[in-house]
Amino acid sequence: MEHVRDLKLLPKAHLHLHFTGSMRPTTLLELADKYGVHLPDALTGGEPPKLRATDERGWFRFQRLYDIARSCLRAPEDIRRLVLEAAEEDVRDGAGWLEIQVDPTSYAPRLGGLIPALEVILDAVESASRDTGLGIRVVVAANRMKHPLDARTLARLAVRYADRGVVGFGLSNDERRGMARDFDRAFAIAREGGLLAAPHGGELTGPASVRDCLDDLRATRIGHGVRAVEDPRLLRRLADKGVTCEVCPASNVALGVYERHEHVPLRTLFDAGVPMALGADDPLLFGARLADQYEIARRHHGFADAELAELARQSVRASVAPEDVRAKLLAGIDDWLAEG
Repeated sequence: MEHVRDLKLLPKAHLHLHFTGSMRPTTLLELADKYGVHLPDALTGGEPPKLRATDERGWFRFQRLYDIARSCLRAPEDIRRLVLEAAEEDVRDGAGWLEIQVDPTSYAPRLGGLIPALEVILDAVESASRDTGLGIRVVVAANRMKHPLDARTLARLAVRYADRGVVGFGLSNDERRGMARDFDRAFAIAREGGLLAAPHGGELTGPASVRDCLDDLRATRIGHGVRAVEDPRLLRRLADKGVTCEVCPASNVALGVYERHEHVPLRTLFDAGVPMALGADDPLLFGARLADQYEIARRHHGFADAELAELARQSVRASVAPEDVRAKLLAGIDDWLAEG
């Protein structure tokens, strides 16, 4: 019988983690108490909520919980604490690199405006990286529920801070609203400024949403992308182009994209040669952090340790980590496998 290696010791990169959603539940409780924010039962600990966001009510509920949690981040020290703790959690789970996703617009009203908000976030990232040794960069994400002009403003801002830790540009929120092509100009601005294109697609809607991300936004990574399995030609295209899907198994089940862990198409994507980077998405709401996603692949999808090591390699290769960081992580993955 194969020795069961500790998945927290497997070096990996974390490429799909949302800012507020990375918070520790205990931190949320403390901040809510500090600011007198009433938290609904779904945010006070215990079992993570079943949000079933594939229907309108479920998505509304998910957004409402996320907004309440975000309202507890009001001061620079709250931002610093959030990023430091997210980094500590990822280090504990074996991450050597983190690309955290944030829409600074959401924090701007309480932090003195859009530019101050982004600077507070980037300062916090720099400080947490120094304190924990984890390489951390930022993906600035536009909200597809807002006007495409807002996305262009954000893209220009993201490019301006490319030398301060911004490495990518994303597009999040309900993909059933706002066509990808409406945001093509924002993504062109980001690409021309040297940023990676990593929009969400193929989560709440089917393969057409992934195709739109490729055709209209020229995505190099896709947030989620799991619904691509419904179109074999699209699957081949992702594999041939080496477009990485940032797959978040626990999130997919919590949001009702798939009924059970066994239904998340990890094996189909892997066998088709589509690169994957497993991510936690919003552990605050879904109750599962980075190493848990690898545990799901092992337990529910029968991934052997050699395959889990390959998933970790794929996460590192899809990152924008500098060459020396990549080399160290890849060597660490080989060591993890050899030590079995």
